[in-house]
Amino acid sequence: MNKTELTCIGCPMGCAVTVEMDGEGQITGVTGNTCKRGEDYARKEVTNPTRIVTSTVKVEGGTSEMVSVKTKTDIPKGKIFACVEGLKGVCVKAPVHIGDVIVSDIAGTGADIVATKEVPVPRLTSDL
Repeated sequence: MNKTELTCIGCPMGCAVTVEMDGEGQITGVTGNTCKRGEDYARKEVTNPTRIVTSTVKVEGGTSEMVSVKTKTDIPKGKIFACVEGLKGVCVKAPVHIGDVIVSDIAGTGADIVATKEVPVPRLTSDL
């Protein structure tokens, strides 16, 4: 029997969770979690770990030179570096709105990269 110890990130409690697996890699038990989210997280983490990726990309013609972005859904943990690599050199034109799709299907994951911040075009001012 194999045991894996994890700290759950499903909620702020950070439970110490233990996942037990048999010789064929099948989960036989999850202990230490105080809620269902902990059990779900632990099962997923030992069988198919995924993550949300956050980063920034350049903005042209906006009030900020950068905009924060993230994957709209979680992606396989093994695709994180390909995702980050796919964001190198990306530059978007202002205005940028929260939720705008910046890159579709990043690194073949099926997940879109979306903006998490507003970047407007600078307002023109006139001296009267």
